[in-house]
Amino acid sequence: MGFLNTIGGLAIGILGAALAAALSGVGSAKGTGIAGEAAAGVVSEDPSKFGKAMILQVLPGTQGLYGFVVFFIAMGKLAVGMDVSAGMQVLSACMPIALGGWFSAMAQGKVAAASMNILAKKPDDFAKGMLFCTIVELYAIISMLASIILLGQVA
Repeated sequence: MGFLNTIGGLAIGILGAALAAALSGVGSAKGTGIAGEAAAGVVSEDPSKFGKAMILQVLPGTQGLYGFVVFFIAMGKLAVGMDVSAGMQVLSACMPIALGGWFSAMAQGKVAAASMNILAKKPDDFAKGMLFCTIVELYAIISMLASIILLGQVA
């Protein structure tokens, strides 16, 4: 406990805020990359599908934005001299979006890449692929809301 008292609650809280932004951002980078690879294949065959392919590629990027929102809320809870327990509360509150954003963005990237197949073969069924992606998005939104609610409980 001596080490924790030395670095203080502020450092622990900053770690939580940083993880919220960084892990959800990493997941979004990976997810948009996966979807982008598939989109490039679709667009190389039919350039007219660029707009719809771009929509599918952008979807896994929202988790990074959600993490960034939580980052700013968490930073607003931090104060010089805050105790370790308050810092741990901020860290803990940031974990739902940190982990939920990270994993859901990668999963959504895979779903978006698979949805590119729908776009390539049956463009009229594009909305079905969007729906598949939206189901994964729901869990990212739940993760963000959980973090925001938990941060609201931090004194």
